[in-house]
Amino acid sequence: MSLADKVLAVNDDLPIRTDKPVHSGKVRSVYWLTEKDSRRLIEEKGYAVAPDAPLAVMVISDRISAFDCIWTGEGGMRGVPGKGAALNAISNHWFQLFKERGLADSHILDIPHPLVWIVQKARPVMIEAIARQYITGSMWRAYQKGERTFCGIEIPDGLQKDQKLPELLITPSTKGILKGIPGVPEADDVNITRTNIEENFAAFNFRSKSDIDLYEQLLKEGFDVISAELEKLDQIFVDTKFEFGYVTDAEGREKLIYMDEVGTPDSSRIWDGEQYRNGKVVEKSKEGFRQALLNHFPDPDILLNKDRMPERQALARDNELPAAMLMDVSATYVDIAEKITGKKLEISENPKAELIAILRDHYGLID
Repeated sequence: MSLADKVLAVNDDLPIRTDKPVHSGKVRSVYWLTEKDSRRLIEEKGYAVAPDAPLAVMVISDRISAFDCIWTGEGGMRGVPGKGAALNAISNHWFQLFKERGLADSHILDIPHPLVWIVQKARPVMIEAIARQYITGSMWRAYQKGERTFCGIEIPDGLQKDQKLPELLITPSTKGILKGIPGVPEADDVNITRTNIEENFAAFNFRSKSDIDLYEQLLKEGFDVISAELEKLDQIFVDTKFEFGYVTDAEGREKLIYMDEVGTPDSSRIWDGEQYRNGKVVEKSKEGFRQALLNHFPDPDILLNKDRMPERQALARDNELPAAMLMDVSATYVDIAEKITGKKLEISENPKAELIAILRDHYGLID
């Protein structure tokens, strides 16, 4: 079996019973179950949710996106072997730890297969909740240009690239294009201040002003839990993005939960501790792939300049990357997943056939 067969690249064409359009993101596809199937599974599996809670099957792919484009490799490689399984395994691990430590629940109710979650529908908070412990990436580029205020927070002069910040910074941005919020541009992924959120909390989908404190608390606590665990593995948790939403529990109470994914190489920067102490940054996250792309193409400005998006999209569409570049990503993701979970990562030989069989035989979701 070829490497290409082990990759689940297309994940929005599965024969899962649904009466709504499949929502396909950069990496995951969401199949909303029928009301009948949702109720049946809640009863059969004993999920701790309201009996009429809408459920979905979320299938992760092995696609890799960077600079807002999907990249492919030679030999028909439409993604990175093991990437989806690694992301899910890492998220599952952290979500479980958060729950054990009494932080908050996640949207995941069940894990039928390494590439599949059964989730309850959440009402997302429209914020990319970003926390930074080191100055690097876009923040460093802005700092170099003289910016000293990030998301309303003043940063001191004299910081060096990749230096640890005096404290953990919360630098949120918008999730999606939000309209009609004073002082917030109508564009995806724009930085916002805590004042923006407080003055327009309902527009960001917060139930109450006091939940802004709760989201910040859960963000900090979650960051600290992951950071402390990674430190034991001599890995540095540099920065990350969390997402939050509201769900209704079995008693009909609305509660704020973690959703999407947490602490993964896709949503976070992770550095090797020993190398960092020796003055070298070795990425254990997607940042390494981004750097490789910048080095691979003769004009890296295409990847960095949002005004050149059509050229960037053409670059991703018309260029198959060397297989070695994607296998480097595979090695990074599998290695960090195995470090974090302490278990060997199971990579399916034929993921699509496997997960169809499980969802058909054990969940009754495929006719």
